Amino acid sequence: MREFTNTWFQQTAETNFVNNLLPRKATFRTAIEIGAYEGQATCWMLDHMGFEIIHCIDTWKGGAEHKDVDMQRVFERFRDNVNYEQSEIVEVDCCTSTQALSDLVAEHKRWERTGMSIGYSFIYVDGSHLAKDVLTDACMAWPLLTVGGLMVFDDYMWGNPRDILHRPKPAIDAFCNIFAEEAEIVHVGYQLVVRKKGE
Repeated sequence: MREFTNTWFQQTAETNFVNNLLPRKATFRTAIEIGAYEGQATCWMLDHMGFEIIHCIDTWKGGAEHKDVDMQRVFERFRDNVNYEQSEIVEVDCCTSTQALSDLVAEHKRWERTGMSIGYSFIYVDGSHLAKDVLTDACMAWPLLTVGGLMVFDDYMWGNPRDILHRPKPAIDAFCNIFAEEAEIVHVGYQLVVRKKGE
């Protein structure tokens, strides 16, 4: 029995996933999830998307907004909810996103040198809410996204009236402006979705 302590995913993300992921299901094979928490999005993808691999990245240490949360228990719920120890689909990096993404980019480059390509068709950016971290995650993950793949930014409208640098929105806006030649915005709401355009 899965156990979740909140309804964040149902309130802010599920409709977007249904509208923007399910219609493209046949084109998706692999996913990266930056920020997994208790695994609500992971479980939805396991139940609906048929991914071959879902690569989950999280420190399970939480941010400033989790100071009163038992993050060890959160990790245990994630582990139980996605049953990753028995899963051939869920891969887990229990470390910072910069470390995990660095490793994935290095692996990607090794494969490219052999004339083969390894990439991810869906990337979900839902880790740290700090603008500098969101921008770093997006820029590091972008080379891993396959052409035609989607990158979904969670919490685009989150955080008001928090300090602007402690919200994802300015980072997401900056990313969309900087990568405008490569990224097509396909949805704007509480989440923002971009599609990677062809060369």
